[in-house]
Amino acid sequence: MVDYQFVHPQFTLNGFSFSQADLSRVAYAYIKEGNEYEQQLGLFLLNWFDDSPTIELTTSGTTGIPKKIVLPKQALVESAKATGHFFHLEVSIKALLCLSTQFIAGKMMVVRALQLGWQLDAVMPSAFPLNNVEKNYDFAAMVPLQVANSIAKIHQIKLLLIGGAPMSLALRTQLIDKDINAYESYGMTETVTHIAVKSVRDTYFTALPNVQFSVNTNQCLCIQAPRITHELLVTNDIVELINPTQFAFIGRLDNVINTGGVKVFPEIIEIKLAHEIPHRFFIVGQPDDTWGEKVVLVIEAKPYALPTTLFDSLTKFEKPKEIVFQSTLLETDSGKIIRKLAV
Repeated sequence: MVDYQFVHPQFTLNGFSFSQADLSRVAYAYIKEGNEYEQQLGLFLLNWFDDSPTIELTTSGTTGIPKKIVLPKQALVESAKATGHFFHLEVSIKALLCLSTQFIAGKMMVVRALQLGWQLDAVMPSAFPLNNVEKNYDFAAMVPLQVANSIAKIHQIKLLLIGGAPMSLALRTQLIDKDINAYESYGMTETVTHIAVKSVRDTYFTALPNVQFSVNTNQCLCIQAPRITHELLVTNDIVELINPTQFAFIGRLDNVINTGGVKVFPEIIEIKLAHEIPHRFFIVGQPDDTWGEKVVLVIEAKPYALPTTLFDSLTKFEKPKEIVFQSTLLETDSGKIIRKLAV
């Protein structure tokens, strides 16, 4: 039996033990009789245990149209083992699946449980994943919106992995104040979710086992992860490289705004404004006859008067030349904000 078809004897799903054959029958039942999230889980299980050594995945569409990519199933297995090793996640830990298995983050929770022998409970993915959850769990992965909506019960998760979208400074502060053992992840579908993590208390991302980093001439992160892919993965993420296994994230190359001949990073401006704006917002560049590009602040709210001191922490070139209010920010299917003005 190849690794990806392995089902750890201690694996359970919603309290029941299953063999590979059992899981295939459960998958068919989910597809035929389940709700949408159970159908997605059933489809993934059937795909995982079929005869193909590869699996088709859908990228999140953060920087463009979502696309299909094909990766070896063994790459997902190696990613699962690396996560287990890094966090010392032992056999029979209690884990919560509250992400859709339509996307790689949810799929990987299932693969980790199968490979490492976890007791996995699956609940319907929602913005409020802990609302009807009374148990305590050793491990869970969530997107920032789920974490923000679960703060009152977040102590039920012993180790929390956060990814899928940038985390606000306010949310990070809340987690630190509550002394939650939470980590922010860095990764993408092409790297089979995270290949680096950092505690919410830390500045630098640290590589998972068997991963190393470098930068190209644009200071963009390059990833060597031979157990996942033999290709050098070149990202559009500008970083400060600390050493071959650590980096600090600066911003995305495709987000950089060249205003008056000076390059500014929207992500840095957003960090500076995080405590000042009580709504979702983002910074984007727009064409301008005078500046080449101008900095625009987009706020998800009805128009209101902003304090005169709002931009005091910004440099001359970072200060927005225009402020736009939108009732709803554009999002990808996986919930990431699209840095684009709604038409």
